[in-house]
Amino acid sequence: MPLVDPITMASAVSKKGAASQTVTVESSASPTAETYNLLPVSINQTPLAQTLRHAQPLLLSGVLAFGFSSLVKDPVAAMSSTTLPLTAALQAVYAVICLPVAGRGGNDTAKKAKPRPGEKTSKKRAKEGGNNAYVLAALSLLITALVTPFIYASMVLFGAPFLTHGSHTLLCAAHLSLLGLFPLFYVHGVDASAWAAVGGFRAPLDETFGGLAGALVGAWLGAVPIPLDWDRDWQRWPVTILVGIYGGYVLGKVIGGTTAWGKKF
Repeated sequence: MPLVDPITMASAVSKKGAASQTVTVESSASPTAETYNLLPVSINQTPLAQTLRHAQPLLLSGVLAFGFSSLVKDPVAAMSSTTLPLTAALQAVYAVICLPVAGRGGNDTAKKAKPRPGEKTSKKRAKEGGNNAYVLAALSLLITALVTPFIYASMVLFGAPFLTHGSHTLLCAAHLSLLGLFPLFYVHGVDASAWAAVGGFRAPLDETFGGLAGALVGAWLGAVPIPLDWDRDWQRWPVTILVGIYGGYVLGKVIGGTTAWGKKF
């Protein structure tokens, strides 16, 4: 005969069963409640990568400064022949040398682990990783180009000229995609969970996500001088937007990779 609690009038067996049932429900519910935890991207620790990560912002600033006079005179010609190709080359070299390929996340523990029987050695993995880096950089550039029309449409929705200056806006969108999105495609690929965290601004800050956030803020701030009646040549569309994108990307990349690394909005 089971013992009955005089206070609750419930048997010890039933209470124990209820407790075990509660534990079972909680344990089964915990995986569904667990959210995707995106780790910040770590820069490769080679001397070349560490040197280039600091030189890249200066090189990008030099590209903009070098082509600024031409950009003011003829924005389309300057963006298509000078700033866009040079920026694409710099971003591709930066990604291949400094950033971990998608799926690795900069974690070197797998390299240091002792290989199991039949497992590839670290030298073979490094060689394949180098080959994958070039392929992934090319694919990331392709995806960036495919995404550019959507960035163009977003800029039009935010007030960019629609019936005129179409090539101006499209090239400006290409710069924004190349600076802000290309590094993220390289390190995250097309992982839906990672991009959900990035799109919801729940991703931790690093050089890649900080660069995107800075480029977006810079583009928004770059629109401020355009409607002012100063009658300056550099106020024409989209010179100030492009300057804001470059400046915001460089600032966001540097801050995201140093003092704000790993922090979230």
